[in-house]
Amino acid sequence: MHSIRLRLSNRTNTGLAQLALMVGLFSFSAVVSAQSYRVLLSNDDGIESPRLHALQEALSQLSNVEVVVSAPNVNQSGSSQSSIGSVTVDNYERNGRFFGYAVHGRPADAVRFGIKELGEDQPFDIVVSGINRGANVGNVSHLSGTVGAAMEGLYHGLPAIAVSEDPNSENTAATAKFAADLVDRYRREGAPLGTLISINVPAGELKGVAVRPMGDSYLSTASYDVVNSTAQSTEYESVRVIVSSENPATDTYAYQQGYISVTPLKFDWTDFEMLDEVESWNLQID
Repeated sequence: MHSIRLRLSNRTNTGLAQLALMVGLFSFSAVVSAQSYRVLLSNDDGIESPRLHALQEALSQLSNVEVVVSAPNVNQSGSSQSSIGSVTVDNYERNGRFFGYAVHGRPADAVRFGIKELGEDQPFDIVVSGINRGANVGNVSHLSGTVGAAMEGLYHGLPAIAVSEDPNSENTAATAKFAADLVDRYRREGAPLGTLISINVPAGELKGVAVRPMGDSYLSTASYDVVNSTAQSTEYESVRVIVSSENPATDTYAYQQGYISVTPLKFDWTDFEMLDEVESWNLQID
């Protein structure tokens, strides 16, 4: 069998090299585009929450998106970003199929477990928390386990979204789609690092979307009622009232006026305007 030796000109070699490079780049692009955008989904109402299920379904319908659920096994509302440390994790089934991981811990524990264990080999791109049963606008955000779970994402360097709605809302499907659309935008265009987007959807007819800073407290503790008393101790139950916001510049006001409020939040609570002032106090160690 005779071998055939081809002699190529420099121009031909250059053309083939360019062609090989184009093929290589095309193959690399195909691999990248085939990779899923990984979403870690959690909440604070617990893994059995119908609102969590609605959001999981909406996110799962997005193209090229993989959703992994790691949520508290029971309701953990109002736990902020607290943690209990060691956790037990159950496999949770819904409708006869595996749905996600039920973490015996706080919302932040569920997110931390998800990032460190479930995302060890395939890191997540974003943390989404919700849909919470109840608004987390204004200063209530600091108490929220929903926001706390999302903040845990920021703590580990991931962008995050917290989603909440009025407990009497019939807009859950719209809330889930609104949040899923934002996740899809992040997938296509990139997400802002170090920023949590908090979404709050009111009940009733939605008037639009208002991007506002957090402000006011719509929940106030008016008093405490005695529910049980012994010689050694007394059990009290707080009496909470709803307060209407009077400041149009806040997320609380927008939410109470029927708008979906969207608020960017940061992990850093530093009051930068006060740094120089506190420095001028010349605090000393006695």
